[in-house]
Amino acid sequence: MGLPLRITFKDNDYVYQIVNSKLIDQYTTEFDILLNGDKISLIKDEKKLWVQKDEVKSVDPELVHALGRSVSLRLRL
Repeated sequence: MGLPLRITFKDNDYVYQIVNSKLIDQYTTEFDILLNGDKISLIKDEKKLWVQKDEVKSVDPELVHALGRSVSLRLRL
């Protein structure tokens, strides 16, 4: 795991970590993050939007998309 990363979404700060960033490249369509200690799987859907893969613990879909975009920009996906 890498360093903790921060994102501000709707005036709230969130801390997340990418679980295994060494396996992520420009063709990656799925990855895991730790958001405030909870593991969340993100997947790119057919519309090229980031969504939550399994909704065991549901997170705001807009936040999930913002997290996916943040990781995409940082790792050049």
